Amino acid sequence: MDQTPDFFSPDVLTRHVAHTLAFYHPRALDPSGGFYHYFRDDGSIYERRARHLVSSTRFVFVYAKAWRHFQDPDYQRMVRHGVDFLRRAHRNPDTGGYAWQLDWDKGVATVRDADNHCYGLAFVLLAYAHALSAGVEEARAWILETFELMERHFWQEEHGLYADQASADWRVLDPYRGQNANMHACEALLAAFGATGNKTYLHRAELLARNITQRQAGRAGGMIWEHYQQDWQPDWEFNLHDKANLFRPWGYQPGHFTEWAKLLLQLEAQGQHLAGPRDWLLPAAQDLYAKALRHAWDARHGGLHYGFAPDGSVCDADKYFWVQAETLAAAALLGARTGAERYWVDYERLWRYCWAHFVDHEHGAWYRILTADNRKYSDEKSPAGKVDYHTMGACWDIIPALAQRRSSAQR
Repeated sequence: MDQTPDFFSPDVLTRHVAHTLAFYHPRALDPSGGFYHYFRDDGSIYERRARHLVSSTRFVFVYAKAWRHFQDPDYQRMVRHGVDFLRRAHRNPDTGGYAWQLDWDKGVATVRDADNHCYGLAFVLLAYAHALSAGVEEARAWILETFELMERHFWQEEHGLYADQASADWRVLDPYRGQNANMHACEALLAAFGATGNKTYLHRAELLARNITQRQAGRAGGMIWEHYQQDWQPDWEFNLHDKANLFRPWGYQPGHFTEWAKLLLQLEAQGQHLAGPRDWLLPAAQDLYAKALRHAWDARHGGLHYGFAPDGSVCDADKYFWVQAETLAAAALLGARTGAERYWVDYERLWRYCWAHFVDHEHGAWYRILTADNRKYSDEKSPAGKVDYHTMGACWDIIPALAQRRSSAQR
């Protein structure tokens, strides 16, 4: 294992992103369209045809951020390559929707799951926003197109939140409601505002944040429950026996608490552009972060557990890469925003844990999931959905916070 570096150095984090990206680039590129989505620890591809909307969109994000920071023209070409696949393979020109899962074989797409997911559209919006920020001007119109699609089919004005899933033809809206799609819609809308300057996106992100972290949390013990009934009352039984469900796990998700904390601080940073008061944003972020650490930190083995039950007990003790990454970002943003040293203590402690157990120093990227005592389950490092969007994205979020910390120390 590499010697533990200085996690307060922006250069260290930039090099870590480059090392992580090198795991995927260029081996992830499928010249016939899009990217491969399934990688073992050593980078070998173990499934070449299956394509998931989440990975397809996240690759666009990854390459767009890389192009903006490293200015390698090859990364911008990858952004265009990824966006082209979204338009040609995932998007249905007749309905405007995006297929959730595809089989891609030598340039021919066979749809395996045509349902429309708000979670998926949130990542489509995120991809287009970052593509525009990376110089793909055509994406400007596609940002608006995707937002209007979400408004038309998923937005529920009476609840101030998005519904979750619809049939391929949009005629049937599933009764399930979930916070996760709304959280990533908030993230995507913030990116859309950043790329376009259109305050409509920012104000919608603000409304989602308030309704999930204030109203909905008020219905679930002051914390963010994942699953809801059609009237947005908590559904305490949904996936009770499927605690490791990839997109809809049962239980409180501490990783989502810290992810929301990060988003609330990013909202607060928009200051005068917000539609309403911002004095609630920092306290809400601090509260969610504190609850995540209180309920999920593993004092024995390090890191944060995946989920905990309404009674406060850990219901899924495994360690997931994205939970650690989002908590790193939240700790850094809180440290920079408040000046409180306790957040930087958490930040360094968690980085040391991740560096020791999650980061693959030989091949690159992070392991996806570990047992409670930090053992790997398999050699599948990056199945569909991962692509290290969380880990590289967290580093890009942290770097400005480190600069702010350094600037404050010098004053």
